[in-house]
Amino acid sequence: MAIIRDVSDTALWVAVHRAMEGFRPDALFSDPLSLRLAGKRGQEIATKMAGGSFMSWMMAMRTVAIDRMLELAVSNGVSRIVNLGAGLDTRPYRIRLAASVKWIEVDFPGIIAHKNHLLKSETPHFELSRWSVDLTDPGERNKFFEYLRKSDEPTAFLTEGVLLYLENSEVVDLAESLHDIPSLKYWIHDYREGGYARGVPRLWMKWHMRHAPMKFLVNDWFGFFRTLGWKVKACISLEEESQRHGRTVGRPDWLGLLSFLIPEGKMAEYSRQLGIVMLEKA
Repeated sequence: MAIIRDVSDTALWVAVHRAMEGFRPDALFSDPLSLRLAGKRGQEIATKMAGGSFMSWMMAMRTVAIDRMLELAVSNGVSRIVNLGAGLDTRPYRIRLAASVKWIEVDFPGIIAHKNHLLKSETPHFELSRWSVDLTDPGERNKFFEYLRKSDEPTAFLTEGVLLYLENSEVVDLAESLHDIPSLKYWIHDYREGGYARGVPRLWMKWHMRHAPMKFLVNDWFGFFRTLGWKVKACISLEEESQRHGRTVGRPDWLGLLSFLIPEGKMAEYSRQLGIVMLEKA
């Protein structure tokens, strides 16, 4: 039986690795609520899935890079942040942004109910609301976007770890839908040059991720979005973030001992292909 049963399981997996940063003596952030949300199921997944040290490194760098992007967006006038496919993200309880910020989380009903139940006694640092929306359903997605169009509040969208599970055509639909929202100022997401299906062993993908396959694949990530009317406002590679904090680039330990045969230069090149980008309308 595959460890990952569906896309929602990946949220549990990610939450554990995000929480693990807080146990380091040189922790860049503390996120104990993620461990609460992940529960026993999340810890079981994290234990059984290969690539633990790489995942922990990647999630720590991705998290702090996105935090920086959000701070930049707010400093540039954004007062509403929409977290599409929010998963088990706990940023409203962890990061400090302007108290006037409005944070909207959107995800499947099961994820939203889970967070509402386990976090009901916690107080966010700014206004927080959650919406149960199946983003794969065009009707539900468009209804939510229509609600957003009614406000002219400067908005940043965050789609962390979302695009990789979409078909190329679905990413096109999302990019066009976001572009049509007048109040949208920025779109923040994680990128992988060459697409997410590359650089990951095929057998590992075929077995562990067969119920949550990574689908989005383009040779030129930034060129793909440029043709859809977007341009880069800011970009942070995971290598850059790793150097900024004096961290060693994580190794893909699903290769076992072979991972140590990979030259440091190759690992640095790989980490440059991963990062966070903030797009704005061209």
